[in-house]
Amino acid sequence: MRVKRSYKAKNRRKKILNLAKGFRGGRSKLFRTAADAVAKSLSYAYRDRKVKKREFRALWITRINAGVRKEGLSYNQFMYGLKLANVDIDRKMLSNLSISEPDTFKEIVKISQSKLQ
Repeated sequence: MRVKRSYKAKNRRKKILNLAKGFRGGRSKLFRTAADAVAKSLSYAYRDRKVKKREFRALWITRINAGVRKEGLSYNQFMYGLKLANVDIDRKMLSNLSISEPDTFKEIVKISQSKLQ
């Protein structure tokens, strides 16, 4: 007896083609090509969710370093001074402070400097 795959196969293909919406050319129209493109894009998405965290941390460190250098310290000296002073502010907050509230950031730098001496 012949097996007709009807809705199950159709749903499987539709799911892949919906994920491939917005891709160019055959990658959004042809099932096989779309399946390859979707598999690759999902693996990139998984990988880049991890990379995003790294890139933001590097950005925050760069901003903090720029703000701290104006006060005559290096980034690692500043962070070490904060550790000695038992100040637990994460890098994201320090970065935001260095940009949006430079006066508050200067006070934090002074706290760090005082513990280094």
